[in-house]
Amino acid sequence: MSFLSRQIDKQLAAYQRELIETHYQEVENMYRQIRGWRHDYRNHIQTMKAFAANGDMDTIKAYLDELDTDLNTVDTVVKTGNHMADAILNSKISLAKSKHITVYVDAHIPVKLRMSELDLCVIIGNLFDNAIEACLPLPKDERLIRVYMDMKGTQLYLSFTNFTATKKLEKKGKLFGTTKGDGHGFGLVRIDQIIERLDGYLSRNSEDGAFTTEILIPQL
Repeated sequence: MSFLSRQIDKQLAAYQRELIETHYQEVENMYRQIRGWRHDYRNHIQTMKAFAANGDMDTIKAYLDELDTDLNTVDTVVKTGNHMADAILNSKISLAKSKHITVYVDAHIPVKLRMSELDLCVIIGNLFDNAIEACLPLPKDERLIRVYMDMKGTQLYLSFTNFTATKKLEKKGKLFGTTKGDGHGFGLVRIDQIIERLDGYLSRNSEDGAFTTEILIPQL
């Protein structure tokens, strides 16, 4: 292995560790919010009992509406069947919503996959991060990400589509051009390496202001 190849591998490994650490921090933050809400649950019940004792139904209704809104900010919105996929997707959905990006997810995958959780984390995390970054230059009401995951026979199928400010991205070699830093490039390279190692298929397409990545990974 050449010196350049070893340096690239070291940079990729460092980027991968940073990526995984970021994902777990996002997931931990989500569950910290959930634990905080559960901790306050008894206080909420006692407050509503006090309102009920006074027959103040309008205040109870307003209080319940407020709690419902608060709970929606930490509720697990996606349940794919796979715990790691749930953790990554929900943390990224929370991040996207904080940036005023609408996200539609239709995902159904097995509890156990042939591929490692690390590979799954790297692929989904990078695809979501790239989609979020591409949406940000758009007006808030035009920011949209669509995610679809399902089994196609014996293969795991993933599709990420997002709208971009650029009508059609220019392709450079196998990848599309990016204005982000080196970390973004390593993320794309890392995805390509995983797909190649797992004998999978990857397609990237930019058309009419939408960018789509499709992936097939054998699971037998």
